[in-house]
Amino acid sequence: MRNILRKEIKLSASILSFLFILFGLMFLIPGYPILCGAFFVTLGLFQSFQSAREANDIVFFALLPIAKKDVVKGKYLFVCFIEACALILMLVAVILRMTAFVDSPVYRSNALMNANLFALGCAFFIFGLFNWIFVSGFFKTAYKFGRPYVTHIIVTFLVIGVFETLHHIPGLGALNAFGTDHMGLQVTMLAAGIALFLVMTLLSYKKACIDFEKIDL
Repeated sequence: MRNILRKEIKLSASILSFLFILFGLMFLIPGYPILCGAFFVTLGLFQSFQSAREANDIVFFALLPIAKKDVVKGKYLFVCFIEACALILMLVAVILRMTAFVDSPVYRSNALMNANLFALGCAFFIFGLFNWIFVSGFFKTAYKFGRPYVTHIIVTFLVIGVFETLHHIPGLGALNAFGTDHMGLQVTMLAAGIALFLVMTLLSYKKACIDFEKIDL
C-alpha cells in the first residue's frame, strides 16, 4: 500500500494537487463561502487525473505485477491523502476561529457560514461526494473524466448553496455557532460528515473496482 501511494505521489501527481491543498485555509476568509475551499482542493486533484491520463498512467500502472484493484486503490489513496492534508489545514483554521478569533467583529458580522465543526463536517461531505461522483465515475472508462467532473461541479455548488442557507432557516441558527456554543450539535454534525465521507468513499471504491475489472485496457 505504501509503495502504491509513493508511486502516485512521485510519478502521477500534478504539482497543482499539492499547491491547491492551501485552499483549505480559505476557512479563514471572512465574507466568503468557505466551503469553496473544498471545491478548489478537488480541482487540484482533477489536474492530477488529467495529467495521468495524458501520460497513459493507468495503462502503465495496470502493466505492473499488481492486481487491477490495486490501480484503483492507488488513486483512492492519493485522493484521500490530499483531502486529509486539506482537512488538517481546515481544522487549524476552525480552531483559530473558534478560539483566538471568536469575538473578531469581521467574523461576527459575516452573513455567510461560520468556520466551526459543522462546516468541517460539510467539507468531509463534499470530499465524499467528489470520491463518489468523480473518482468512481472516472473508473467507468479509466479515460473519460469530463462528464463526472462537470456533474461533481454542479452537485457540489448546489450542496454548498444548501449548507450556506441552512443557518438562515428559523430554528437552525445553531448550526452557525461561534466558539464552543452548541458544542454537542457541532460534534454530532462533524461525526455525521465523517461517517458520510467514509461510507461514500468505501462504496465508491468498491464500485470503481468492479467497473475497472470490466475494462479491457
